[in-house]
Amino acid sequence: MYDTIIIGAGPAGMTAALYAARSNLKVALLERGVPGGQMNNTADIENYPGYGHISGPELAEKMFEPLEALGVEHLFGLVQKIEDHGSFKKIFTEDESFESKTLILATGANHRHLEVPGEAEYNSRGVSYCAVCDGAFFRDEDLLVVGGGDSAVEEAIFLTRFAKSVTIVHRRDELRAQKVLQDRALANEKIHFIWDSVVEEIKGDQGRVNTVVLKNVKSGQVSQHDFGGVFIYVGLDPVSDFVKDLDIRDEAGWIITDQQMATSVSGIYAIGDVRQKDLRQITTAVGDGALAGQAVYKYITEH
Repeated sequence: MYDTIIIGAGPAGMTAALYAARSNLKVALLERGVPGGQMNNTADIENYPGYGHISGPELAEKMFEPLEALGVEHLFGLVQKIEDHGSFKKIFTEDESFESKTLILATGANHRHLEVPGEAEYNSRGVSYCAVCDGAFFRDEDLLVVGGGDSAVEEAIFLTRFAKSVTIVHRRDELRAQKVLQDRALANEKIHFIWDSVVEEIKGDQGRVNTVVLKNVKSGQVSQHDFGGVFIYVGLDPVSDFVKDLDIRDEAGWIITDQQMATSVSGIYAIGDVRQKDLRQITTAVGDGALAGQAVYKYITEH
């Protein structure tokens, strides 16, 4: 029986493990792969305090390093379901089960992909899903933003700080973003639009993106355009199906918490990108983790 099991070993999960272990709790990190989460797919991080520049895998290693010394156990498995037994929770993976007094859900979210040729090949080499993370690497480039919602338009506006130009391509003939964001984008001289179109293929040269093939959904016409980077914002999917029976999610699947990261089920907390929140960054993830790590200590002390 563990005091807490943290499902997911990204920055949120590792920070929660750090705080819980330093409170002398019996802690386990349950992960389906290498610790680090989405950080392992990020070549360069320049917006994490204390580091002018660090690679994602390197930061992940530094976060994980102190946990073993604190006695945090590292478990492997893909969680299939969770059962709430009141005083303890039972976690089922593909071929094992674990019991814990509390749970911290830190499973994150997956960027929805276009699933077109070249997208995976040029990921982190011109294809990005985070303008805040990667925008500064594309100074004076002509960039393409894919999507028409709030995230796409907000990130397009942000990218104009660095880019020579930003083109938004959207499969419809009008944006879905809030009107105030639309007005800002339409008034920005650096932002251009390609309507009724989808990405068919992403091409490159010497290991970097340089061309995007677009198709007009109404006419079927295919065209090639020169872009030095592609930022994709067609949605995020929370990794939360394994708690679908607990009634702790909103309609989109994001887990709802209070300010102490507690869900509506006593003893279960959620942190990081899987949580219903506005900003999904490494910095906000570690903040969530710190709060949850302290919250489980308080919960166990009181119960």
